[in-house]
Amino acid sequence: MDECHATGVFGKKGGGTPELFGLEGEIDVISSTLGKALGGGTGGYTAASQEVVNVLRNKGRPYLFSNSIAPPVAGASIEVFKMLEESTDLIDDLAKNTAQFRKGMKAAGFTIAGHDSCPIAPVMLGDARKAAAMAEELMNHDIYVIAFSYPVVPMEKARIRT
Repeated sequence: MDECHATGVFGKKGGGTPELFGLEGEIDVISSTLGKALGGGTGGYTAASQEVVNVLRNKGRPYLFSNSIAPPVAGASIEVFKMLEESTDLIDDLAKNTAQFRKGMKAAGFTIAGHDSCPIAPVMLGDARKAAAMAEELMNHDIYVIAFSYPVVPMEKARIRT
């Protein structure tokens, strides 16, 4: 299961999709990132049985040709998991901010893709030039967004991702 957009976001304590659907301990392989909700900015992990991990260590090309994450990133990520275990405040705030942003953007006439509970809120613009121009203008106002257009997304589905 690819949890790169769910770890630290979904589930009562940020445990991702397995926690959200009550499937903890039932997923054979979980891969995720330390660079999104956990704030590490780099690196990721695969959680699986020892047998699967051994195969990945010996045969997985990304593992063979990459470096380990920096110790401070590992330490910070472990601390974030502890924080999420101790309090739901961060998850609760994210849910409130997500609802407010999505509601406000829709009220302003924008089409926002994805489920209303998802904090990754693609603002659908259709035209690649329009998406790039909007991203640039928002950056001029210290609002960090990324424009995506073909071939990253389908033709005529250009967007900014917030």
